[in-house]
Amino acid sequence: MAYSGGLDTSVAVKWINETYDMDVIAYTCDLGQGQDIEAIRQKALRTGAIDAVAEDARNLFIDYFVWPSLMAGALYEGKYPLATALGRPLIAQLMVRVARQHGAAAVAHGCTGKGNDQVRFDVTFQTLAPDLRIVAPVREWKWT
Repeated sequence: MAYSGGLDTSVAVKWINETYDMDVIAYTCDLGQGQDIEAIRQKALRTGAIDAVAEDARNLFIDYFVWPSLMAGALYEGKYPLATALGRPLIAQLMVRVARQHGAAAVAHGCTGKGNDQVRFDVTFQTLAPDLRIVAPVREWKWT
């Protein structure tokens, strides 16, 4: 599960376990967002994940996503760097690696059905690991 430490992904850990009878391995990576990823990893374990992986992916992000996009002049509305949009495929790619290492049957994210982040995760998962089921709790929840 792509785990941010926020409310949605924290609730999703338990929900996936109860709804799908799946153990959850939380995945968090540092892309330079300035959060304490070790604290996020510990929170994932407290919320019920059987394991939690925290990885420093800043160099990968800079070398393979940020610099090439800046060199190409890729800006949203001509003025904003595409950091969030660029980060999702890298997170998904790293999650597939972790899923394979753990013999997982599925990958999960906490994106809603309204934004483009879900597409960035899903397309990357489907491209790199078409055999893995994609679980998206926030899209499935019927909560009000």
